[in-house]
Amino acid sequence: MSTVTLDITKEHCPMTFVKTKIALEKLAVGDTLEVLLTKGEPLDNIPKSAAEQGYHVLGTESVREGVYKVRIRKSV
Repeated sequence: MSTVTLDITKEHCPMTFVKTKIALEKLAVGDTLEVLLTKGEPLDNIPKSAAEQGYHVLGTESVREGVYKVRIRKSV
């Protein structure tokens, strides 16, 4: 199992989830995607949308002022 990091801190919705979805689709089952994103709409929508798509959201943590990391495991 591997971990891939995706930085979407410069992106705006809806591209934030589009890029996240593409990255998740490239992973093997059991791999983890760490998404770096900003507070607000991306932080609200990425974990929710990933869970709705059947992925397992492992958690969210602050990495620095205004930037968060969401860990998502591909389980589908």
